[in-house]
Amino acid sequence: MADDKRSSTSVTNVEHHGEVHHEKAVVGNTHLVAERGHLATDQFGHSLLEFDPKAEAKLRFKIDLMIVPTVSILYLFCFIDRANIGNAKISGFDVDLNLKGYDYNLILSVFYISYIFFEIPVTVLCKWMGPGWFIPATTLCFGICSIATGFVHTKEAACGVRFLLGLFEAGMMPGIAYYLSRWYRQAELALRLGLFIVMAPMAGAFGGLLASGIMRLDSVGNVTGWRMIFVVEGIITVFLGLISFLLVTDRPATAKWLTAEERDLAIARVKSERIGATEVLDGIDKKKLLRGMLNPVTLGTAFTFLLCNITVQGLAFFAPTIVKTIYPTKSVVQLQLFTVPPYVVGGFFTVLLPYFCTIFNKRQIFVIMSAPLTIIGYILFLSIQTAQVRYGAIFLVASAVYAIGPISNAQVSANVVSDTARSSALGLNVMLGNMGGLISTWSFLPNDAPNYRIGNGINLATNSLMLLVSILLLWWMKRDNKKRDGRNTEEELSGLSLHDIQDLEWKHPAFRWKP
Repeated sequence: MADDKRSSTSVTNVEHHGEVHHEKAVVGNTHLVAERGHLATDQFGHSLLEFDPKAEAKLRFKIDLMIVPTVSILYLFCFIDRANIGNAKISGFDVDLNLKGYDYNLILSVFYISYIFFEIPVTVLCKWMGPGWFIPATTLCFGICSIATGFVHTKEAACGVRFLLGLFEAGMMPGIAYYLSRWYRQAELALRLGLFIVMAPMAGAFGGLLASGIMRLDSVGNVTGWRMIFVVEGIITVFLGLISFLLVTDRPATAKWLTAEERDLAIARVKSERIGATEVLDGIDKKKLLRGMLNPVTLGTAFTFLLCNITVQGLAFFAPTIVKTIYPTKSVVQLQLFTVPPYVVGGFFTVLLPYFCTIFNKRQIFVIMSAPLTIIGYILFLSIQTAQVRYGAIFLVASAVYAIGPISNAQVSANVVSDTARSSALGLNVMLGNMGGLISTWSFLPNDAPNYRIGNGINLATNSLMLLVSILLLWWMKRDNKKRDGRNTEEELSGLSLHDIQDLEWKHPAFRWKP
């Protein structure tokens, strides 16, 4: 151990309460801590390591360049392939398939049925396969589904393809969030999640631009009209999926673009935030899976994400339709372009708010702060008929709701301990979020046009409830932390094996909620 010099510029030891002298001798360098079987925290959850800020900054920048752009582009086309049906609708999709009444809403709902049902299983599958294989494979599959949508001729065929699309897209958001948690500290995660989830509003902007450009073409091979949107965008996705097999690095230990010292540092710094962890990537454990899903903060956060996602997914599917009611005389291409600016503004705030989360290492307060903007937006929708005001209200809504995605996933990730619990917790968070997506498909109904009072009223109510739940969750976390301060950690852990301690997860007496 004395001969190992790889950590000499990266890490030094830290003493807490005079209780870790023996451990310090064991975990004296990043190389040893990175190996299985060695702790990086004491029994009170204090890190035994202090990292060189310059070495960390250099490593973080390197990871940012190699990881974030790749997953961001993949998620961009994931969301485009999901939401392009909104652009196709105003380009003749509903007319050619002879959709009547609630047929369009039914096709949207089928996507979410498979998405919700398979959410947790495919997220656990992502852990079992490893993100390096899972993310490229599922990208390839939903790209093929997008292409297939361009060749449907009946409502039933459209439902079948959308069901498969939901299955293959189910693991993307939680899978990428879980993947990033292998690389980043808790305080760093919100911004990186924002940098990939910003692709949701960007998909609205870029998807509108791309759709308007595609619709200017006469044909793509034998494909014409709205079908070109699905085929062209699906082909791009398939290409990106194939390339990503070469670009997505599964975990720090397998990153050939990192030096040996950097790999050790990457593992050790993540491990140093996990109480009782002797390995970063633990084996799948039933008790940990359940603890991740039954975590009170996971449940509370997932419910707020459900409420928020009614608005997020509603914008994705109905923004072109809503814009059409505001500007009924505009051409299809003009309507596609009118959807772009609100998404750009939404994208800006999707990065800005998670950036503040990273600066202050706080998340819940920013969920609370975002809700009033959305509430004001829907009040304007309901109370004012002026086209310019209603169009401006879309900007208010978009500026608030998209940021909840990265913040809620970062909040869930920060409040679990093990890798296994994190996979199930993120799966549950996104699953409940997409229950909100399912509700959104029935929030804007044909008989509610053109002002959509029911749809706007539902969104006003859900965002008001989200504000209330977010405030209550923050109050509960602070209250429970005060209760935990009075617990005797040594006494509660006495007689427990290391395995039993690790299975405690958030029930560990030294664990504290991180708002």
